[in-house]
Parts: sequence; structure tokens; C-alpha cells
Amino acid sequence: MSVHIDKRTGKWFSMVYYDDIYGNRKQKCKRGFKTRRQALDWESEFLKSDSGESDMRYETFVENYMNAISPHLKEDSIITKKNIFRCHILPYFGKRKLNEIEPIDVANWQREIMRKEGANGKPLSSVFLKTIHNQLSASFNFAVRFYHLPKNPAAIAGNMGKEGGREMLFWTKDEYTRFSQAIMDKPMSYYAFEMLYWTGMREGELLALTPDDFDLEAKTVKISKTYQKINGKELITTPKTANSNRTVTMPDFLCEEMKEYLQFVDGIKGNERIFPVSKYFLLHEMKRGCAVAGVKRIRIHDIRHSHVSLLIDMGFTPVAIAARVGHKSIDITFRYAHLFPSVQGELANKLNSVKEY
Repeated sequence: MSVHIDKRTGKWFSMVYYDDIYGNRKQKCKRGFKTRRQALDWESEFLKSDSGESDMRYETFVENYMNAISPHLKEDSIITKKNIFRCHILPYFGKRKLNEIEPIDVANWQREIMRKEGANGKPLSSVFLKTIHNQLSASFNFAVRFYHLPKNPAAIAGNMGKEGGREMLFWTKDEYTRFSQAIMDKPMSYYAFEMLYWTGMREGELLALTPDDFDLEAKTVKISKTYQKINGKELITTPKTANSNRTVTMPDFLCEEMKEYLQFVDGIKGNERIFPVSKYFLLHEMKRGCAVAGVKRIRIHDIRHSHVSLLIDMGFTPVAIAARVGHKSIDITFRYAHLFPSVQGELANKLNSVKEY
């Protein structure tokens, strides 16, 4: 333990050494305390958290929790988690002792959160409410595992909100054709949406593509990264999931189109983005194309649903579709079950054939 005064600023700081939950020796320094007592209080609280016991303020625990899990998360996930804790969880539980938070406290917190409004003046969506609760529950699970917390009060209180999201929309091939013809005046827009519709890749995966990702002889495109813009900073990171790493075979016409486009952007390096635009650009072009073509507005991500629905209509199995779009086959089965009506008939017919009369 070491508490000192910084002669340059006249403020106190504390310097402590500790072992993290993985056994690594670490150093922690906290500055800016007005008094020695404040520095000592912080040091005492920190050492409680280092002891692996749950007798500490929840806000102290969350700091340790985020430090422990952040190395295993992508930057956008870290930012999302921190914002949820800062805006929706710490204002209520921050000063409470971790081991004194009970299920009734979580239930009272849920009632407050469900009364909150978002920036648009509307209540928080049920999906976001569930996300907030899941973050709280995940932190308590971590405390049960590493800080001897006897139970997860959020799990006992039960969830709020619900799974799911917006209605799944998609374009038919005819609707997409009309849309694509409406944006042909801008080559970059046209080729970008061609890749989205005919491969089913995600928006971030499209924006991360480079010339090196294409093997035009084999007619394939390799998907191994994704593009994000976080706090104004452009990032190329690993894909959303392990299944997202895949190689997609392009139909002949799309392969020819990408040959044309790569000649159109001739001069860029093999590791440079071939679509050096933002997600906002694609959204703007989506709005423009829909207005000109007279087709219904869908999200950019719904073009991925459109590709899957097209493959289902063509008779491909969930396993084959999942491999192409980077899903698990079980996800395809559940999420798109309503698009497989003929499968139920086939099942019934085959059951009829094995029935012994």
C-alpha cells in the first residue's frame, strides 16, 4: 500500500500492486484525490475488490469486471457495455454493496428502467430492455464465479423485455431487380448492392472487402473481416462470429461484374477497401433507389434476409444456406421457418410412406 502527495499538483494518489483473476501481477495507480483520507478510502475499496470477496461497492466491481472481460471483446462491444452500465445500471446500483443487492432491488430497478424514455422521447424498446437486463445479469454471473457472490439476484428477479427485433422484411427478386436498375447511374452503388443481394454478406463485411479477397479464376470471395466506424475512427476487425469466416462462390454473372468493377477502381492496392464509403452512403443510396424504383423500404440488413429467402425459394437446405451466409444451420431453421412451408408437406408425405397399414 502506498499513498503519496503529488508535489506538482498538491493532490494525493495511491499506488497498489495486485494479482488479477488470472494470476497476473498488475499495478494500479489512482490520482487526483483532494485529501489523504480519500486516497486511503479508495485504496481500501480497491483492495477489497482484489481480495476476490463481494464486500465492495458495485461500481468498483464493474470496473474490475470490465477490465477482466475487455481483452476478449471487440471494441464496439466494449463501448456498448460501458454505455449501458453508465446510463442505466450504475446510477441505481453503483454505490450499493455488491453482496447486499437483492432480487427485490433488481425488480424495483426494472420498474424504473421500463419508465425511462430514449432520446426520441419514446419508451425504451422491449429488445433494448432485455439487453440492459442481460448486461446486469452477466455482471452478477461473473461475481458468482470469481467474487464468491452466493447468487445472481438478476436471474432470480427474472428478465424484462423480450427477444427479437423488428419485423423481418425482404425483397423478392423482382423488387431487387427494379431497385438495382434505379441505381445503375452510380457504379459504386450498383456493384455494392449486387454483392449484398447475390452473396448475402453483411454490410460491414462488404465495406471491408479488398482486391485481395477475390479469386476471380475460382469465382470466390473470401470474407474474413468487417468494417466499423467507432467514435469517428474507422476500424477493420474480425467478423461478427467464428462462422462468419467463410469463402463464398459467386455466380458467373456476379464474377464478371466484379471483374468490371475492379477494373473501374484500377490503381488501388490489394489491401485497400474497394468500397471506400460509409454505411450512411449505402443508406442514402437505399432511400434513393427505393424512391425511384417504387419498391418498399427495407433496412440494408434486410437485403441479407432477401438473399436467404431467395435460396429457400430455390430449395436449398438450411445447412447449405448457413454455410454461405455465415450462420449456424439451427439459426436458419428457426429464424426462417415461416419461409419453409413446403418442407412441412414433404415431412408429412414421408411419414405417410413409412406408416404400416
